[in-house]
Amino acid sequence: MTEPDQHSSPIKSPKQLLVVVALAFLVPITIIALLSQLVTGVRHGTDESDKYVLDRIRPVGTVAMADPSAPKGNLTGDQVYGQVCKTCHDAGLAGAPKLGDKDAWTPRLAQGQSTLVQHAIAGYQGKAGVMPPKGGNGDLTDTEVERAVVHMANQVGANWKEPAPAAAAPAAAAATPTATAAATPAVAAKPDGKTVFDTGCVACHGAGIAGAPKFGDKAAWAPRIAEGANVLYTHALQGFQGKAGVMPPKGGNTALSDADVKAAVDYMMAAAK
Repeated sequence: MTEPDQHSSPIKSPKQLLVVVALAFLVPITIIALLSQLVTGVRHGTDESDKYVLDRIRPVGTVAMADPSAPKGNLTGDQVYGQVCKTCHDAGLAGAPKLGDKDAWTPRLAQGQSTLVQHAIAGYQGKAGVMPPKGGNGDLTDTEVERAVVHMANQVGANWKEPAPAAAAPAAAAATPTATAAATPAVAAKPDGKTVFDTGCVACHGAGIAGAPKFGDKAAWAPRIAEGANVLYTHALQGFQGKAGVMPPKGGNTALSDADVKAAVDYMMAAAK
């Protein structure tokens, strides 16, 4: 008697093989399609009232639109120093007396608070150094500049008092919170070199203080432009001290972005070509 072959397959012909392969693909796909139809074909929430449906699809969060104008003039002397003054007064750039240097500050303190404050606000050029108006940051208020002067003077023993901050204005009422978090984000404005120049760079480049090439002076700018824009960007961003003058980092206003500084450089270069 012949024993059955244990390794034999029920598939006896190529046709049967094709049928099996086709079923192996079609059966799972059909099952998945039926399950999908079963899930998506049922209407959800048909028993819910309109109120509950609206509550369920309500946005997760809302944004309250407040007054965009921030209070100005309330920076302390320490804050102004950290944002603006330290660029020159930490390293003694352009003859600036270093913070805490009694020998350098003593003859200046002898001039009195009002004189030093006036020099800091309006700018001053003496034998020992140069002070650009408001340290190069025209956005500072006179009161903020005075606080910075008092802060530096007190580091070497003066007992001057900073002007008190102005009373805070009442906060603007928040608008109805209807804007959703999914609102289209605002596109950042392109840096305006002229605006940056007018609010900061003009302090030195307008009058040629500390060896700064005057705005529009082609003869003064020509050798600098010849160095290339990237070199001028680096000098303006990181600061530079050469034979012809001193450039504090970001013109003394470290709050400026790199893009703002580069835009101001481009604006001055274009005016001198």
